[in-house]
Amino acid sequence: MNLINYISENYEQILSLLLEHIELTLLSVILSILIGIPVGILISYVKKLGKPILGLTNVIQAIPSMALLGFMIPFLGIGTLPAIVMVILYSLLPIIKNTYTGIKNINEQTIEAATGIGLTKWQVLTKIQIPLAFPVIMAGIRISAVSAVGLMTLAAFVGAGGLGYLVYAGIRSVNNAQILAGAIPACLLALLIDYVMSIVETLTIAQNKKEISKSKLIFKKIVLALIIILTVGLFGFNYLSNKENVVDKITIGSMDFTEQEILSYMIDELIEKNTDIQVEQKLSLGSSSIVLGAIFENDIDMYIDYTGTIYGSVLKHEPNSNVQEVYNTSKKELKEQYDLNILEDLNFNNTYTLAVRKDTQEKYNLKTISDLSNVSDELTFSPTLVFMERNDCYIGLEKTYPINFQDVIPIDGSPRYIALMNEESDVIDAYSTDGLLKKFDLVVLEDDKNFFLPYHAIPVVNNRLLDNYPEIVPLLEKMATHLNDEVMRELNYKVDEERLNAKDVAHDFLILNNLISE
Repeated sequence: MNLINYISENYEQILSLLLEHIELTLLSVILSILIGIPVGILISYVKKLGKPILGLTNVIQAIPSMALLGFMIPFLGIGTLPAIVMVILYSLLPIIKNTYTGIKNINEQTIEAATGIGLTKWQVLTKIQIPLAFPVIMAGIRISAVSAVGLMTLAAFVGAGGLGYLVYAGIRSVNNAQILAGAIPACLLALLIDYVMSIVETLTIAQNKKEISKSKLIFKKIVLALIIILTVGLFGFNYLSNKENVVDKITIGSMDFTEQEILSYMIDELIEKNTDIQVEQKLSLGSSSIVLGAIFENDIDMYIDYTGTIYGSVLKHEPNSNVQEVYNTSKKELKEQYDLNILEDLNFNNTYTLAVRKDTQEKYNLKTISDLSNVSDELTFSPTLVFMERNDCYIGLEKTYPINFQDVIPIDGSPRYIALMNEESDVIDAYSTDGLLKKFDLVVLEDDKNFFLPYHAIPVVNNRLLDNYPEIVPLLEKMATHLNDEVMRELNYKVDEERLNAKDVAHDFLILNNLISE
């Protein structure tokens, strides 16, 4: 699917995400200005505060953005708040530093002259220092505003929306058109914000120095007014079109891969078409631990997890191939330790596998992981970061099979498939229902020692949902009767290879199986 086709088929979603991105960015930049300029003025007057505050802002800039965002989730939850706080923290340094520099570099004789004619400190600040420092201050604001557009793409990881959702969903499914549909509007938005800031700067300087002709001044004022009116109009229309008086409402979260997105859309439409309950979605929140934290903090009411993840990663049990024991233990202990409920599984097992290209399989005659272990010292392994860290994944795999890869290069998400097909690696970890296995025609190796845990998909729900909306449970159980490993793999393939929209794939599945009516 080329970019034009993708945009024409998904323009409503792109516009909605663009508006979210503008809203989040503007709010972050405005708050950064309201905080940064006063702090910059403060440290220009109170010299003892200068080094500590500038040092702190420099340290914040040095922290990787994803690390800072992940650190804030346990304290601020998911949604817009952590995303806005993150962008504010990163935006403060240019504003504070430029405000401080602009004021401190004003000629001392100018300040002395102003004081000499009887101006108070406040008058000196507002009538002399800020106007003279304004070009330098605006340079810092413009840097912060432009960088805020890019930083806000990370908002998608915490369910705040924005254009980052398209970018990361495209990376996940190796869909360049989807990546560009998010990246290009973000770039254009950054340029537009910089242009608006330049108009504001020009108008302000012109008012002070009369350095622009009257006709150009009027033109820039008209352009600025039109941009403001258009922005306010779009936000107003979006607000009114989405405004609903919803009493019965639940929130569904999901992890950041194709299968989760499809299931989330399935459950959303299944519930809304068969009940009076309104569903809000928080898509692509990241790993299981992040989504589990979100439901534990009541930011969401439900998500789909996997028995192996709960049993091995959350509850820290040793690998166990007994399907029923893993399910029963997970259900019992998740309720005891987290007061969360596991419903009946969705009838498919998305367990871990190891996959290789066909030429690698033929060269080494590979059928099982035991076969792989015999030649592993000649091969490069590219697992996900999570796979490397878990006892029920790579750590335990090394103990069960005598594996000693020539090189291990962790790569997250779909890029590891690209590395495999480019022959930069030879083996990857994968999920058994992953549509990319079919897309790239890979060979899945048999787990002949039954090391990997069963990963049956399970709805995890909080008490509020279970107590107030019990009618959801039979709906999910009915949906599960139409799912299995092959069906789920085919649904994933439609999104990952055929480039169909996950929402449309979910809708067609529900219609085909008479779970909803048109």
